[in-house]
Amino acid sequence: MVSLPASEFYGDVIKTLTSAEVPFVVGGAFALKHYAGVARGTKDLDVFLCRRDLRRALDVLAERGYTTDESFPHWLSKAFCGELFVDFIHASANGLCQVDEQWFASAVTVTIFGQPALLCPIEEVIWSKCFVMERERFDGADIAHLIAARGRSIDWRRLLDRVGEHWRVLFGHIVFFSFAYPRERGKVPAWVFDLLMDRMNAERDAEDVPVCNGTLLSREQYLVDVRERGYADARLPPWGSVPQTEIQAWTDAIGKVK
Repeated sequence: MVSLPASEFYGDVIKTLTSAEVPFVVGGAFALKHYAGVARGTKDLDVFLCRRDLRRALDVLAERGYTTDESFPHWLSKAFCGELFVDFIHASANGLCQVDEQWFASAVTVTIFGQPALLCPIEEVIWSKCFVMERERFDGADIAHLIAARGRSIDWRRLLDRVGEHWRVLFGHIVFFSFAYPRERGKVPAWVFDLLMDRMNAERDAEDVPVCNGTLLSREQYLVDVRERGYADARLPPWGSVPQTEIQAWTDAIGKVK
């Protein structure tokens, strides 16, 4: 197993993937720092790529001597260098936010660990963070910081298109933002707020569907609903796309991995 200092390992991963012409964008703490100016210590590097490119990415890193693992095939794989690791993400853990060509078309070029790389677009950063609402991790503050810093330059129409039918989740974060930063409410265009309010008013009535969408937000906190209260899991077909075996593996890992 190769053993390197963190900066050398992460820089080598970026250089290796670039040399092998594996398309990827970097997200996580680096995106938050770039867009919102919020610095956060990180023990890993988040690399987002299309699922079709995952195998090639892992293979070229294995050839470099790194240990690789398809930890949770429906969304997450890893490459290790001692205690350090890189996360390879091709979708969210709930099966949503799958990486596609738009992640690259709107990406920006930055330098990370001395290597040029594409950075995840801010719209995709917000989209993927919208659904992170675990007891131990809630990304709402990240979204609030991103809107406060970049609200006037966010492509709100594209972001709305990304969240699609799950627009209520984005609306919730916008409401949280308006509470956290009263002086910054103008960072969200009035037409966005009005559009989402109109949707809320038009769809106030209960829907007769036996599904719990809470599992799209937390893998743990809504288990009681699908296990004991007769609700369908929104991650499973026909509502979602994650196989039952993958959901079980991800559930079994609660408290063990990120």
